[in-house]
Amino acid sequence: MRLYCGSLNAPNAGDRNVTMSNMNPGGLPKEVIDLSIVVPVYNEHESLRLLHEKIVSAVEPLQISWEVVYIDDGSQDGSAAILQDLQRGDPHVVVGRQRRNFGKSLALASGFALARGNYLVTMDADLQDEPGEIPHLLSTLEEGWDVVIGWRQQRLDRPQKRLISWIANSVTAYMTGLSVHDMNTGLKAYRRDCVERLSLYGDMHRYIPIIAHYMGFRIVEVPVVHQKRQFGKSKYNTSRLIRGGLDLITVLFLSQYSTRPLHLFGSIGGVLFMAGVIISAILGIEWFQGMRPIGTRPLFSVGIFLMLMGGQIMSLGLVAELIVAFVQKTVDPLNKTIVYHPSTAAEPARSRPAEASSLGRVEIDQVSESVAADQDHKA
Repeated sequence: MRLYCGSLNAPNAGDRNVTMSNMNPGGLPKEVIDLSIVVPVYNEHESLRLLHEKIVSAVEPLQISWEVVYIDDGSQDGSAAILQDLQRGDPHVVVGRQRRNFGKSLALASGFALARGNYLVTMDADLQDEPGEIPHLLSTLEEGWDVVIGWRQQRLDRPQKRLISWIANSVTAYMTGLSVHDMNTGLKAYRRDCVERLSLYGDMHRYIPIIAHYMGFRIVEVPVVHQKRQFGKSKYNTSRLIRGGLDLITVLFLSQYSTRPLHLFGSIGGVLFMAGVIISAILGIEWFQGMRPIGTRPLFSVGIFLMLMGGQIMSLGLVAELIVAFVQKTVDPLNKTIVYHPSTAAEPARSRPAEASSLGRVEIDQVSESVAADQDHKA
């Protein structure tokens, strides 16, 4: 990943092309600011200038410290040049550029690693998300919520896209227990300690609220304005529905069984093993009664196969438990805890930031490449 930092921390006005390895250990200036707006960009050159004007108009009246982090996800339409021009004219702008199109999840992960804000807002670059809703999202976070989802209640998309989205949201709500109308909206707001615990890869960005929900963070959605696309064309296609379904299975598995894999493998293996035992027992009773031989019956082979398969799956669960037990020795139990100190009982201290977040800030270049290589290997 290439980072264009502009006037925020470039060594001098003529040296604006800075890689992460040449930066200080914090990646960016260490001081924490109030708000970071993270915007993934992929072939949206027509909308970028207008989007930035709207962001500035929405945030400046708040009188807070802020930045907007644009992550160019390998655009081929000149978006990178426009982003660099924006950062030259505005000290609030940070621009990161992926070496190629790695996908929205990695773009968001890179943006989160670069962001310095206590609050983070994500939005798409196509002007369909309204920057004027940012104050509304921030005020909702101030009420004590950890994640605020912008619900596109009056969605201005094609009927086909709205129907597929409704089906996906309904299935997701049923399977996860988190009742959300608009899971895949790009307009969301987060507290920093929530973002620091996210691990995004593949297409996991769709299910950030689910991941946060299973980690114990408080989720709420608020209605927001949705605009019709003015420029370019949608990146949506029906193949995303299939990939989204597979990713949902991954999220459910990792969220519910990552620390107790034997509960899953043991249940499946136990059912198969018992089915094999029952089949073998019935055949054995018939054999003892002299009713018929069992050595040539296909059902006998099925029973033996089920018992072997069940035993193998349960063994796999035990191996997974050994791995989990080893990993848990290095896990900080306060990662999922809100700590109340006596001197600040009115305002609870947030739980400790994950160690991975500081590493991601320093080594984002290497992390981007390694995650992308892993995705290519799996593909």
